[in-house]
Amino acid sequence: MPRIAARIANAPLRAVTETGRRLIALLDHIGDAIFLFLDAIRWICRACTRRRIRLGRSAIVNQIIRVGVRSIFIVSLVSAAVGLILALQLAPPLDEFGRKDLVANIIGVAVFRELGPLIGAIVLTGFAGASITAEIGTMVVAEEIEALEAHALNPVRFLVVPRLFASILSMTALAVIADVVAVGAAIAISVTVLDIPYATFMDNMLEQVKLVDFLTGVTKGAVFGLLIGTIACINGLRVVGGAAGVGIATTRTVVQSVVSIIIADLVFTAIFYALGLV
Repeated sequence: MPRIAARIANAPLRAVTETGRRLIALLDHIGDAIFLFLDAIRWICRACTRRRIRLGRSAIVNQIIRVGVRSIFIVSLVSAAVGLILALQLAPPLDEFGRKDLVANIIGVAVFRELGPLIGAIVLTGFAGASITAEIGTMVVAEEIEALEAHALNPVRFLVVPRLFASILSMTALAVIADVVAVGAAIAISVTVLDIPYATFMDNMLEQVKLVDFLTGVTKGAVFGLLIGTIACINGLRVVGGAAGVGIATTRTVVQSVVSIIIADLVFTAIFYALGLV
C-alpha cells in the first residue's frame, strides 16, 4: 500500500517530467533540422559563387527521377480518385438547390488551393520520404557516412543537397500534375454522369479560380517538398542502432512529415486569410 500511494503521489511529477523530456527532444530535433537546412543552403550558395565547388548535376537528376518521376503515376491515380469523389459527393446536395453547375466552382478552388499540393505531399512522403530516410540510415549503420568524412567529403553536400533539391522541385511539379489530373477527372465525370455541359463547367471554374489560387498551391508544394526532404534527411542521419533503428527512423519520417505538412498548410491558410487571398 505505501508503494502504491507513493506512485500515485508521484504520478503528476512523472507526467510533467516525461512531458518536459519529450518537449526538449522535439526542440532538439527541430533545431537539428533547421541547422541541416541552413547548412544545405550554405553549400548551394557556395556552389553558385565558387566554380570549383560543384553539387553534381547527375546526382540531382537521379534523385529527381527517383523521387519525382516515379511518383507521378501514384499521385495521378490518387488525384483522379479525389476529383471523382468530390464531383459525385457535391452534385446531389447542390442539385437540391438547382445549382449543380457550382460543382466546378467548388472543385476548382478546393483542388488548386488545397488538395493538389496536399495530395502530392502525402503521397511523396510515403513514396520518397521514407525511402530517403531508409537509404541514408542504412549508410549510417554501414558507416559509409564516416567513410565519406574520412575522405574529406561532406555528407551534407553529397547526400543531403541533391535529395533536398529534388524534393522541392519534384513536389512543385507534382502539385501542378495533381491539380490537372484532379480537375480533369472531375470534368470527365461531370460531363458523362452528372450532365453538366463542358462549357458550363469550364466557364464556372475559370470565373471562380484566379491566378493567385494556382500560385498559392504551387508555393505550398515547394514548402511541402522542403519539409519532406529536410525531415527525411535529418531522420536518416540520426539513425541509432541497426535495422531496427532504420525502421524507427522511417516511421518517424512519415509521421513527422504528415504532421508538419498539415501544420504548414494551416499556417498558409491563416496567412492568406489575413491577407484577404482566400
